[in-house]
Order: sequence, then structure tokens, then C-alpha cells
Amino acid sequence: MEMENRTVVSEFILLGIPNTKGHETILFIGFLAFYLCTLLGNLLILSAILADSRLHTPMYFFLCNLSVVDLGFASVSTPKLLVSLWAKSRTISLGGCMSQVFFFQFLGSTECLLCTVMAFDRYVAICHPLRYLIIMNWRVCAILAAGTWITGSFHATIFTSLTVTLPYCGPNVIDFYFCDIFPVTKLACADTYIIETVSFTNNGLVPMTCFFLILLSYVRIVFSILKMNSAEGRRKAASTCASHLTVVTLFFGPCTIIYTQPQLSKVVATALQISADAVAPMLNPVIYTLRNKEVKGALRKQRGSDDCTLMCCICRSSMWMSIEICL
Repeated sequence: MEMENRTVVSEFILLGIPNTKGHETILFIGFLAFYLCTLLGNLLILSAILADSRLHTPMYFFLCNLSVVDLGFASVSTPKLLVSLWAKSRTISLGGCMSQVFFFQFLGSTECLLCTVMAFDRYVAICHPLRYLIIMNWRVCAILAAGTWITGSFHATIFTSLTVTLPYCGPNVIDFYFCDIFPVTKLACADTYIIETVSFTNNGLVPMTCFFLILLSYVRIVFSILKMNSAEGRRKAASTCASHLTVVTLFFGPCTIIYTQPQLSKVVATALQISADAVAPMLNPVIYTLRNKEVKGALRKQRGSDDCTLMCCICRSSMWMSIEICL
């Protein structure tokens, strides 16, 4: 009878970024710049790799997948945040909130697995160069890539199902700038032990296992690099690995702190979350482009041969990606 007298929540209110009252315009301009740079940077990487046949290799195939993940990651929360900052509209429907939970978990777990697959690719390329094309053939690459996306969707489906089935009877104020598991489940008027246990397993043990596999791969890679006789070979291998390691650090660093320390202060947790889902997707194309002569050459070639077509494609894609969850 007590549950029947409670009001079922149909929408939530996002409090946004803490301690930023009066700075909405500056934040709007900053996040809009981050978002546009993320869209343009990742679309440029995708177009350059797809247009240049010399880049149709396993490493760049996985880099294309990473760019798609980054495009999605930036589009989960940023459009709604921009609407909140500009139009002062902080409400989000229950369906929109659960959509953010799903896509954030989906893309986050996919990127975690993709970083592990990319580390394995670098391990095979450097430690077993003569067998690289045999081991990393296109069938294997397709299976690995599909596996990351399918596993990510399975992970997100479990979390979203557990989250959406919880009863929300009020209050409906989410103390964050978008819907994630911890801020949302705090508002549930029921026991959250099951979802907390699943969260510890999926968001704790699985990423740690991936990080351990990446670390193990790089231990083997370092030994192989030290054994190389060619200084140029060592430099090229180290440069490629440095780009991937930087991406891994930008992803695993903030996420590890956020999901292993749920009692973090709001300011620290928000700053870490922004670095993970707004700054990192913008920096990833820059990291791979600045340290990779092949990608820079493909971009120059693309720019010189088909500026008009490329810019039209980017504009159309940017408009499509901006139509996101702003319910």
C-alpha cells in the first residue's frame, strides 16, 4: 500500500556541472568547440583511411572503429548538456535518461575491449612480424571488431535492464550533468544490491582484466623492441605504441577512478567524467595524426584532391550526429 501512494517518476532533472552558475555562456562555447572538434577530427580520420588504399590494414581498421566509438561517445551527453546550458532546459524524460545509460555503457565497454584488441594487434605486428598478415587476416579482424561491439551491447543491455526495472518514486533530481548508473540508481526507492554487485563485476573486474592484458602485451612488446637491431625500426615501433598507450591512459585513467571510487566529490567526479567523454574523444584523432606520417600524408592527399566533397560530407555528418538524445 505504501508503494501505491508514491508518485512514479516520468522525468528527471539534471543539475549539470557543479559550481558553474553564471558561467553558462562560457561553458556552452567551450563544450560546443570540443564537440565540433571531435566530430571534425574523427570524420577526417575516417575519410582519410577509407579513401587511401595504403591504409587498408588491420591497425587502421581498428582505428576506424575507435573513431566511430569516439563520435558516439561525444554525442551521448554533450548535445543535451549544450541544450541545458543554452536554453536552461534541464529536464530529461525517463526514456531519454535510460538511453543515455545504455549508450554510455555500450560505447564505454566497446572502447575498453577495442583498446585491448588494438594492443594485441601491436603485439602481433612487433613480436611476430613475419606471421602478422597470417594471424591478423581480415576474417580475424572482422571477428575481433564485431566481438567488441556485440559484447559492449550485451554489457549495456544488462545494465540498462537492471536500471530501468528499478522503481523511481521521487525525488527526481540527478546530481550530475547526464544520466549514468551511479547518479540514477541513487534515486531508486528499492534495494540496489544486485546492480551494485553487477557493476562491481562488469565495471571493475572486466576493465581491470583488459588493462592487465594490455600491460602484458606491452611488456612483451618492450622486450621485442629492445632486441631490434635497427634504430629506425625501434623508433617506428615505439612511436606507434606511444600513440596507443596515450589513448589507453586517457580512457582507463578517469574511468578507473570514477568506477572504483563512487564516493568521490561532485567536482572531482565531474572533472574526470568530462575528460573521459568530452576531451579524450577530441584528442584521440590528434594523437594518432601528429605521430603518424601515413595518416598525415593521407589527410594532405585528401585535402588536396577533394576539398569540396570532403567538407560537404563532414557538414552532413556533423548535422546528423548533433541530433541526439535531447528529450
